[in-house]
Amino acid sequence: MARRLDFLRASILSLCMLACFIFSSADPSSVGVNYGRVADNLPDPKTVAQFVVKQGIGRVKIYDSNPAVLQAFARTGVQLIIGLPNENITTMAKDTSAAYTWVLKNVAAYFPATRITSIAVGNEVLATVPYLAGDLLGAMNNLHSALVNLKLDGYIKVSTPHSLSVLESSYPPSQGRFNQTWVDSVIHPILNFLVTTGSIVMVNVYPFFAYKGNPAEVALDYALFQPAKNVQDPTNNLQYSSLFDAQVDAFYSAMVALNSQFQYLPIVVTETGWPSQGDKDEGGSSVQNAATYNGNLVKHLLSGSGTPLRPGKSIDTFIFALFNENKKPGPLSERNYGLFYPDMKPVYPLNFTSGDHSSPGNSRGPPKKGGSSDGKFCLAKDGISDSQLQAALDFACGPGGADCKPIQPGQACFEPNNLHAHASYAFNSYFQLNHQKEGTCYFSGSAEVKSWNPSTTSCKWPSR
Repeated sequence: MARRLDFLRASILSLCMLACFIFSSADPSSVGVNYGRVADNLPDPKTVAQFVVKQGIGRVKIYDSNPAVLQAFARTGVQLIIGLPNENITTMAKDTSAAYTWVLKNVAAYFPATRITSIAVGNEVLATVPYLAGDLLGAMNNLHSALVNLKLDGYIKVSTPHSLSVLESSYPPSQGRFNQTWVDSVIHPILNFLVTTGSIVMVNVYPFFAYKGNPAEVALDYALFQPAKNVQDPTNNLQYSSLFDAQVDAFYSAMVALNSQFQYLPIVVTETGWPSQGDKDEGGSSVQNAATYNGNLVKHLLSGSGTPLRPGKSIDTFIFALFNENKKPGPLSERNYGLFYPDMKPVYPLNFTSGDHSSPGNSRGPPKKGGSSDGKFCLAKDGISDSQLQAALDFACGPGGADCKPIQPGQACFEPNNLHAHASYAFNSYFQLNHQKEGTCYFSGSAEVKSWNPSTTSCKWPSR
């Protein structure tokens, strides 16, 4: 049994290939949140982690690697992007041992119980701290090298979030181009790094800023995903029904203009949102507009429609922010992007599973034990080789974060003591942990969804 559960003994190559199979299935874009903590009145991290799961939020991005937060999200199934603050970039760039130590203490110490998927190196560096631009790629390289040395590079990627201000032109979307100041020295090398390491492009997209800066030219309804009529790109005649899509496609066009190979890089929107309150000169900031923007955003992302330039391509997106943060500097809007007040009451209702203006309640809460309202269980297929089942089992119980304690010797689900039964339990634990999402019961063809409940009197299988 120990052999079956020790994923470190399995082939790293097999696990990496298996992970690719598991996560490559076509799926609607996922919706996550940014959990900022620039406040003095927020709940403790453990309470927040439980609250996030209850809201049906499967992905969270944080701006540092706070130990209490990383511990709080352990074994919740929530996927985390952790941050390296801007002030640490130079140290990581200049000192490889410091980068290794940082990854060891802030990533390896928590993974896989805490499902860290990416490291965001800095935030909008070129826009906010341009003097660090020369150190950005060096820091990314050193952190990636540390992941390689710790054999974590197959599971955790390194990238950096960009502001749309790195574009010198964004209209029409097909003619998006990067600011030439940064192209040769920073942007092109970083995009090459992302291709080489199989990473993702991170970009912060705020239609609110475009509307706020030019309300005479940018229609509010267009910024809120509900235009009276679509906006046509005169170059390729593509129709846009939202400024969000236009901004994402402008960034995509800028990448492809540098090198056609960049078209294959996945784009993740690491921040977007709309404030529920603002100063007098911040037109459009209101509860109604915030609810409309984020509700329509979620519906759009879950539809899987992609953008006009990338139809059907997912755009995993993180809404800013989970809570209103009362210590954020700047205009009033900066303290009012939250979906929830610090007491965890909603600023306005938003269902993360549909985009409707209703509370999700426990719609995607933690798995229950025994019984299932929809009868979905993930089981190992018959006729699969022991080696394939073993590799899949090792992934589920290791990097996958499945709860495999019940199939250990002496535990409730150890019997029947055979590879097929233990793999089935592990697959199902992983499947339920990921809210039965499409593609999470695949395991390189080793598993399938069944409608019958395998639970017995003594062994209750996780379900929803």
